Amino acid sequence: MKSVSIRLTGQRQRDHAKTVIDSAPDGYVCKIAAETRRDAQNRALWPRLADIQRQVPEMQGYSADDIKTRFLHALGVEMRWLPCLEGQGSFPVGLKSSTLTVEQFAGLLALVDEFGARHGVKWSYNPYEEN
Repeated sequence: MKSVSIRLTGQRQRDHAKTVIDSAPDGYVCKIAAETRRDAQNRALWPRLADIQRQVPEMQGYSADDIKTRFLHALGVEMRWLPCLEGQGSFPVGLKSSTLTVEQFAGLLALVDEFGARHGVKWSYNPYEEN
């Protein structure tokens, strides 16, 4: 049996979820969780980060992933730090925007928008069209 994700939006989906659970083999795991970020939210993030990277001088030396990590840290996403191999500092691990809930990701986008506004970023697209 393959992995199944069912977004619970009404009775029909709940009934389907019950059927899937009843047909699952022993030993399988059922997880009920808040929806993680939507594809539209993810698609909206990357152009924002690229605009910030191009237009904010102190961000130009960082990759888009590095900038995203800085915003995740500012958002307060829990992270772990590991020491570098030679003991020269540390680095974050475990930061993934894909694990954020829809609400958390909306907060991330709002933080990015606010930062861009403070730094005079001119968006290369409409940042509100796909939230």
